Amino acid sequence: MPHCCAFAIAVRHYLYAVDLSCEPLQHYHMIHVKKAGPPEAALIADLSRSTFHDTFAPVNTKENMDKFMREKFSSQMLIDEVSEPGNHFFIAWEGTTPVGYSRVRENNNPPGLEGRETIEIARIYAIREAIGKGVGKELMQAAIDLGRSLGKEVVWLGVWEHNLPAIAFYEKWGFERFSDHEFILGDDVQTDWLLRRNL
Repeated sequence: MPHCCAFAIAVRHYLYAVDLSCEPLQHYHMIHVKKAGPPEAALIADLSRSTFHDTFAPVNTKENMDKFMREKFSSQMLIDEVSEPGNHFFIAWEGTTPVGYSRVRENNNPPGLEGRETIEIARIYAIREAIGKGVGKELMQAAIDLGRSLGKEVVWLGVWEHNLPAIAFYEKWGFERFSDHEFILGDDVQTDWLLRRNL
């Protein structure tokens, strides 16, 4: 079972680490989202690695996890991508504590969306302690608002085919399946569904 990351590597979201409810939640009002950039690159890298490991280490082999983290998800790789053109990052905060983040990319179009003005929700995660506080909802809304402000037509993402809670979450937000894509974690070949919704 795999993870969430960019289309060049793969596209995937495993929202076991993100609140999937669309209902009002306790302390929901305490979560706020801010745009992030190069000054927060090290924090984004730390959040990326810790949430990925906490979410997927229990359901993947240590060998595959270590290989992916080393080859595709190193701290330096994650720091560098913050400055890449077309990348947008958001950090969710509970007070002064960072509790989640998302990565959104412009015009990284997969097959089936050629020629469209798109944004991709490439990653969206919350720390374990923040589950149930509306982090996923806040980060999703921030991504949609960004896409609309940029004049994009479509937002899309990838989700593991067996991650039924995440699929249900996306469907509540109006996403529909339009294609599939392979995701490779270490030596394990897995399948993502690609989902989209109009903006």
